[in-house]
Amino acid sequence: MNAKLDATARELFGWDSLLPGQRRALDAADDGRNLLCVLPTGYGKSAIYQVAAMAAPGVAVVVSPLISLQRDQVEAINEALGEVRAYVLNSTATDAEVDEAWAAAEDADEERRAKFLFLAPEQLAREEVTARLKALDVSFLVIDEAHCVSAWGHDFRPDYLQLGSFVERLKRPVIALTATASPPVRQEILERLRLKDALVIAEGFDRPNLHLSVEQHESERDKQLAVVEQVMSLEGQGLLYTATRKQTDLYAEQLREAGLRADAYHSGRKKSERTALHEAFHAGELDVVVATTAFGMGIDKPDVRFVVHADIPDSLDSYYQEVGRAGRDGEPAAVVLHYRPEDLGIRRFFAAKSVREDSLRELLAAFRSSDGALDAAGVREATGLTQRKLSGLLNQLLEVGAVRERGGKYRAMAADADQVIADVVDHQKRRQEMDRSRVEMARQYAEQRGCRRKFLLGYFGEERECLCDACDNCDSGRSAEQDDSPEHQPFPLQSTVRHDEWGDGVVMGYENDVVTVLFEEHGYKSLSVPLVEEKDLLTAVGS
Repeated sequence: MNAKLDATARELFGWDSLLPGQRRALDAADDGRNLLCVLPTGYGKSAIYQVAAMAAPGVAVVVSPLISLQRDQVEAINEALGEVRAYVLNSTATDAEVDEAWAAAEDADEERRAKFLFLAPEQLAREEVTARLKALDVSFLVIDEAHCVSAWGHDFRPDYLQLGSFVERLKRPVIALTATASPPVRQEILERLRLKDALVIAEGFDRPNLHLSVEQHESERDKQLAVVEQVMSLEGQGLLYTATRKQTDLYAEQLREAGLRADAYHSGRKKSERTALHEAFHAGELDVVVATTAFGMGIDKPDVRFVVHADIPDSLDSYYQEVGRAGRDGEPAAVVLHYRPEDLGIRRFFAAKSVREDSLRELLAAFRSSDGALDAAGVREATGLTQRKLSGLLNQLLEVGAVRERGGKYRAMAADADQVIADVVDHQKRRQEMDRSRVEMARQYAEQRGCRRKFLLGYFGEERECLCDACDNCDSGRSAEQDDSPEHQPFPLQSTVRHDEWGDGVVMGYENDVVTVLFEEHGYKSLSVPLVEEKDLLTAVGS
């Protein structure tokens, strides 16, 4: 089968060779295994499902949250194949296009049948869509941007919560793809998508062509001036990320006044404006896009020469996802974070999770008044809640076991509303602790005096033994001065340890006699190695 996969990659898509991670993934897909591929931007994740689907009979169902990217991928596949074998089923498709897509997917002739159907996750909330998909000869269910299913992740989408049920009903191999997912996010992806016996491939996080640096500032005014001055000095097209919509407009205006072709992108702008801006950036008609995190997921532009952050991100997961949009062509690119300790306050504020008790009680009452299980449409009708609000509330109830879902229908498992609310509040407190710990890890990166690349890779569970010589600390010699790899490491990296209060955790890294451990329910904790040994704070699991 390797020869067939190689031939498919070469003859249909023009790829002369496959990377090791792609090869392992394709071999597993050929064996019918579920896959979770955590591979960085530019690694070629799309090649995995495209080659696998073309080498297998049937149609691949591709779920993606980005409608604009769906169109781009469909056009690229059809252009590469020289014929129409990929179709979209989303809210932008006309009735005629939808009919054409279903007809192609249901065609009895394998030579004419569609090989790819792209749809947004909200389409799966429609029973008629899921019924027709289940009746198809499906080769693979592909879930792009899989981190969106994880509430621990940096871009959680409630619409993704229904995918686990669909996976069980479809009973076909799953290929889940994402560019960044730290260990707890990977685990939650597997659980929420109900992926049994899945092969997890997480590698290639090291992007040596990206030069990493951090600039620290004392005042907001000084930082703003430095950001504008730096963006003006950088060559090529790039992205500038900010924490708020207001800042995107502010920086875009300042950059335009300075002579750059700049525009602001955020979710508050009209869809037509966002689409036009995206196309202008791709066409080289803009020098810089100033954006919140709403811009860039799935961006397919190889020659982005810089990514600058005017504010510290909420986590290193989202930061690495965003900086990964630079230098996808393998050429050098600049990655710069502008940091002011006071900026941590807004991230800690966003990390706070609120519980809407009245809405939860209303939802529980709807379940109690029903004769049996309700599907999503039935719950919406009973409560009047929008799909997005309902998804968030259902998620909270599912997480504490107050509601269970099977076959797309939900049933209440607990009658005591007060106890359910208390459980949800407790669960949200633990999530808040995790989110705040991730902000703390972002702070540690910003204030890092050792090799920044080594620190980042360790966060994602990938060990690097030597210094990178491609970050500001390595440039200045500070990395070499830091004893960031202490000889004495009482627990191996990635080993499981136990703490009396925080439970089981995974050893993520060592620096200056400090060990960082990721605890499942409490997040990242940094502990003094001498104190750990003196007080027996950690024990190896199994010892």
